[in-house]
Amino acid sequence: MERRTFIKAGALAGVGLMTSRMTFGKQQGSVKQGLRVGIIGLDTSHATAFTKSLNVENASPDFGGYKVVAAYPQGSKDIKSSIDRVPDYIEEVKKYGVEIVDTIPELLKKVDVVLLETNDGRPHLEQVIPVFKAGKTVFIDKPVAGTLTDAFAIFRAAEEYKTPVFSASSLRYMSNMDDIVKNQSIGKILGANAFSPSPLEPTHPDFFWYGIHGIEALFTVMGMGCQTVSRVHTPDTDVVAGVWEGNRIGAFRGLRAGNAGYGGHAFGEKGIKTLGDYNGYDPLLKEIVKFFQTGVSPVSPEETLEIFTFMEAADESKRRGGATVSLSEIAQKAQAQVKKIW
Repeated sequence: MERRTFIKAGALAGVGLMTSRMTFGKQQGSVKQGLRVGIIGLDTSHATAFTKSLNVENASPDFGGYKVVAAYPQGSKDIKSSIDRVPDYIEEVKKYGVEIVDTIPELLKKVDVVLLETNDGRPHLEQVIPVFKAGKTVFIDKPVAGTLTDAFAIFRAAEEYKTPVFSASSLRYMSNMDDIVKNQSIGKILGANAFSPSPLEPTHPDFFWYGIHGIEALFTVMGMGCQTVSRVHTPDTDVVAGVWEGNRIGAFRGLRAGNAGYGGHAFGEKGIKTLGDYNGYDPLLKEIVKFFQTGVSPVSPEETLEIFTFMEAADESKRRGGATVSLSEIAQKAQAQVKKIW
């Protein structure tokens, strides 16, 4: 099968990036083909939140009639905080008429589109391959994968199987983002900072587990084109500075002590503006539904992969005692590994 090369601007250019409350249950049989949603992984609150928004009586018209009809609950196999959630989340989604199935192939027979919600990014590549093979459009919740190599492999597989895929954090849709990015209310963006909680999980690169939320907010404002990263680390806090094309600087502050909220600032030619408030899951879910309807991701594979390359480069900077690390160096290493496994 033909493989296409996506040409991207910025630090990864030339790397050769290959990517490509009424119970709903009694109404399950009436869900129109094309609108049936399946969930893989019931070990995150995102799965129950999405189910409630889609399946509740009088759901928002923004959700297009899509309903979660089936779920495969297995998520992480060894992260206790995830495993312990599954029994309660099974019972929660069953209240909304969701059928629990034993395997991913069984799920795929019952649904038209997929939310891959497993909280643990490590099994995502294995879990999503049968979805791609079945041609089911899929949203992959954060983190898209448990390693940068797997993230590259997922987008390469999506391209090979010609299956639309989208991944994003809900922090991409903070309240002032449209005003700053689309409406350009403060003019050209000269720089930005963002902060979010950033607890660490030993099985994942440091920011893949949770810091991705603040980092995705940073990239939403700054766009692509980050070239280098350097990181300062303490047990309570991380500060990561990236240098973008045009000598612009974007910074992420990861919080593990004190009041660990979400926020940030955009610095523009015409002013400075906060990124606004976190708006919950529904703004992201609206974009997921549009994606299901069109097959067009609102976030390019290249941007998602640059975000994950930024996070892996930050880990490499930490390993090197805070030294500056090139994103292109990190991307090339991951690409070389992809060739060995795919």
